Amino acid sequence: MTKLEKQKELRERILAGLDLAYDRLIKFKKERNSELVVIKDGKIVKIKPE
Repeated sequence: MTKLEKQKELRERILAGLDLAYDRLIKFKKERNSELVVIKDGKIVKIKPE
């Protein structure tokens, strides 16, 4: 496996892990009925997951 192939595989695994973490975060927030705090257009915004 070349260095480029290793980098591509690592990138894919990292992105898959981020997707999983996002899904778990949304699920957790829905279960606890709590707000998700994000920055949107430079402002702090609280969002209720539905």
